[in-house]
Amino acid sequence: MKFPFINRELSWLDFNRRVLQEAQDLSVPLIERIRFIGIFSNNLDEFYKVRYATVKRIAQMVSERPTEEAKNAEQLLHEITQKTTALQDESFATIKQLTEELKSEQIYVLDEHMLDQEYAAFVHQYFNEKVSPSLLTVLISEETRIPNTKGSNVFLGVRMEQATSKEPLFALIQIPTHLDRIVILPSRGDKKYVMLLDDLIRHQMQYIFAIFSPTSISAHMVKFTRDAELDFDDDINKSYVDKIASSVRERVDGDPVRFVYDKQISRDTLDLILDKFKIGSRDSIIPSGRYHNRRDYMKFPSLGRKDLLYDKMVPLAIKDFSLDHSVLAQIAQRDYLQYAPYHSFAYIIKFLREAALDPKVKSVFITIYRLSDDSQVANALIQAARNGKRVTVQIELQARFDEESNIRYAEMLKNEGVRLIFGIPSLKVHSKICLIQRQEQNKLVRYGFISTGNFNESTARIYTDYTLFTANQSILKEVNKVFDFLEKTYKVPSHKHLLISPFTTASGLKKRIEREITLAKEGKNALIRIKINNLTNLDMVKALYTASQAGVQIRMIVRGICCLVPGVKGFSENIEVISVVDRFLEHPRMIIFENDGNRDIFISSSDWMSRNLDNRVEVSCPIYDKAIQQELVDTFELSWNDNVKSRWVNSDKKPNYRTNGAAPLRSQEATYAYYKSKI
Repeated sequence: MKFPFINRELSWLDFNRRVLQEAQDLSVPLIERIRFIGIFSNNLDEFYKVRYATVKRIAQMVSERPTEEAKNAEQLLHEITQKTTALQDESFATIKQLTEELKSEQIYVLDEHMLDQEYAAFVHQYFNEKVSPSLLTVLISEETRIPNTKGSNVFLGVRMEQATSKEPLFALIQIPTHLDRIVILPSRGDKKYVMLLDDLIRHQMQYIFAIFSPTSISAHMVKFTRDAELDFDDDINKSYVDKIASSVRERVDGDPVRFVYDKQISRDTLDLILDKFKIGSRDSIIPSGRYHNRRDYMKFPSLGRKDLLYDKMVPLAIKDFSLDHSVLAQIAQRDYLQYAPYHSFAYIIKFLREAALDPKVKSVFITIYRLSDDSQVANALIQAARNGKRVTVQIELQARFDEESNIRYAEMLKNEGVRLIFGIPSLKVHSKICLIQRQEQNKLVRYGFISTGNFNESTARIYTDYTLFTANQSILKEVNKVFDFLEKTYKVPSHKHLLISPFTTASGLKKRIEREITLAKEGKNALIRIKINNLTNLDMVKALYTASQAGVQIRMIVRGICCLVPGVKGFSENIEVISVVDRFLEHPRMIIFENDGNRDIFISSSDWMSRNLDNRVEVSCPIYDKAIQQELVDTFELSWNDNVKSRWVNSDKKPNYRTNGAAPLRSQEATYAYYKSKI
């Protein structure tokens, strides 16, 4: 039988289909459902910038080197376009339904044909004051230079008829991205009114093109996406920072990968734009509806309607871990686990601020992947440097789509006396670790935290992630070796506690899977629980298939891509895979090896993808505290028992929503209740 393995790109589209389902779920508050349309659209944008662009690069080898891989890539591009077109059609039908549901809540989305005199006057003034100064309008001719597009961009393709000419005029209007896409109009009583910025611009067309005295104007939206992969030149005289900055700037010249257009656009307008944007046969050309760039719906305004939003989940305190006392003194006594967003992110900030002020703290080391726009983490590190601490920050300049932000932070931290290291250009640093060294009597004592997520206050409100606070000197000695490696890349870190990519993560996991296989063959308790974002690595899939064949029971919660196929006779009868998609983004990586009752548990920054196992610096940390071990098992089981927001992955079971006959259990709500009961 052929080895069962799902293509990663097609699997990712299945994941985004699960996101779209949240916009269709009647149990989700209405405005939150609209925002899920935005998340779905934003996900798709990033998919095309990165994954589709990569497949396209492979497909381009057909003409150069007609390999089997390149030919398969050509077919895959076609399959992706077909699947995406179907998803786009479904999403447009969904937003149409949501717009109707808004009306029942007395919220109305107006287009350019629906404005009365009062609203027309408001729109005209709004346009003159806020929109017109930012509007880029270009007449299309042979001499026209198309505006640079950075990442995804949207335009109105305009066609005008004139009484003085038989030939139509064509133009492009670039939709400003720094303005609110959803314009709030004045309320009337209990009725709320909003308008999309593109429709507001459509309403002003006669005003914009008044000098041409057009007899008719039509305007249809088009959306254009470029390859966002960074290409580095070989100039050895350039610093690593300069190369990243240069490559980010050059994204505006990346190859096109997707072109989405309003199906109602005239053929001559469309052909002219396709020619100007140099859209080719390998680009995904998708006929669609009237509105694009729906990622802006992520910011759909609340309009004062709290009843149409999720109920607030106020972040909780960690049991017996007080923010009113020294967190270092408490960590010295025992380990603590933070599970954001159920727990407050304030513990990380308190740890860093206390380290910054404590005269006995001599040094601070931290890895940074993505920071929030106004980062308290960065502020605390600057405070530590100003107080004379030796602060070392490894900041990842290749954190996709955050390169510019991280360069800005790097410059700011450097100016404040923070010591920066950048690791190896070909090896991203994705680990989430922090270490401080404190002088206690005659020796340096280490304290630290190890996380599955970024040290980012903004995402900590919507991503679920584990962070372990510990003073375990054996673990932290190995964390220190990771920082030594980042500074002196010839010093491969030796370790027996941590699993560290690219050295021992894959081999360490396989070793433990093999131990479960041995236990299963001996008739002992063999069970593996895995919670990760993505599973694409072929060797890890094979290892799990081998374990299943030996009788190991495997439960997997995979949020995104899953190339493994569960329930296949001869391969994976003992594997079940679900995905949980709900109000918070499931982001932690956790592995529980039952080991016949002597549990071996890790939290990790690493997914089971080749890039994480072989091409990144990742840290997986063992959990030795028995109470925290049980906490991780409990929270895994809450997710596993979810029968409201979980779906079967790559399974023949229909419908894909997972039911188990038990009372409804929504794991994210149950997890919050679990921690609330502990306080």
